[in-house]
Amino acid sequence: MIRPGAAVPVAPEEAARAEAVLAKLQLLVTRKLDGLLQGDYAGLLPGPGSEAGESREYRPGDDVRRMDWPVTARTTLPHVRRTVADRELETWLAVDLSASLDFGTAKWLKRDLVLAAATAMAHLTVRGGNRIGAVVGTGFGVPERKVSRSWWRRRPETVGEPPPGGPVLRLPARAGRKEAQGLLRAIAGTTIRPGRADLGELIDMLNRPPRRRGVAVVISDFLAPVEGWARPVRKLGVRHDVLAIEVVDPRELELPDVGVLTLADPESGMLHEVQTADPGLRRRYAEAAGEQRAAIARALRAAGAAHLRLRTDTDWLLDMVRFVAAQRHARTRGTTR
Repeated sequence: MIRPGAAVPVAPEEAARAEAVLAKLQLLVTRKLDGLLQGDYAGLLPGPGSEAGESREYRPGDDVRRMDWPVTARTTLPHVRRTVADRELETWLAVDLSASLDFGTAKWLKRDLVLAAATAMAHLTVRGGNRIGAVVGTGFGVPERKVSRSWWRRRPETVGEPPPGGPVLRLPARAGRKEAQGLLRAIAGTTIRPGRADLGELIDMLNRPPRRRGVAVVISDFLAPVEGWARPVRKLGVRHDVLAIEVVDPRELELPDVGVLTLADPESGMLHEVQTADPGLRRRYAEAAGEQRAAIARALRAAGAAHLRLRTDTDWLLDMVRFVAAQRHARTRGTTR
């Protein structure tokens, strides 16, 4: 049992692996994103800002709240007012590190993709003095951890009792590359505990306390029941631009024909033997997985969140670059997500 005030132990081999993965990811992100995604706004989802800019003709899909009525009256054609993005962006990450993320059958583990997405977000955010912070949730069994102002220099300390959804690591929003690297190290060094984090509660923490408008990024496999997190995502989207990054392994979408397969639930530890040679079982599994992913996509779309799916068997960085380019192109044309 861990006493309140005691440091959470991290195995040396886990810490070494986390540092190696993080160093590789930072090199990949820096090489492929530098010069590719330049712009006036450093965030992955550039917001509309608050400073008035030039007007242009209205296009289908434009936000009617940005109508420029004086110009519309003078020209007799509907115009909308462009806005200049604020100079400083605040990005908050909700990082789900439930036990189901400690799984992978392809190039990466799902937890590696979670760290990769956080690394890319940090790289895109910290330019120009922008700030980035995070809340990280994992399984049950460890008290909540709170990080001090000098969180990049000292190990987190445990305080209080474990919340209902498991331990939460809070990393305050800071500006600068050094601080962003410390944030990523803290995420990489988080030990995944058995059980599932309360994703809805984790997302809701981005609304408490109320923060200035910015970008909120939720990184998870979203395997928790949809009704548990859909409402918090909608609430988050009222004030912030929301990006949901869904991490998926191909074996979660379909089963291979490999005979009898013993599967272990990473959250409960229960073992299940499955006869994968049965084509009917594989078909039902694929249909159920498709319905589950469709329900996730519908809930995110209804919440107005941008949705990016990263797979462990594809080039996740290329998928992210394409997504960012598409988002910025849509913003430039004045269309919605």
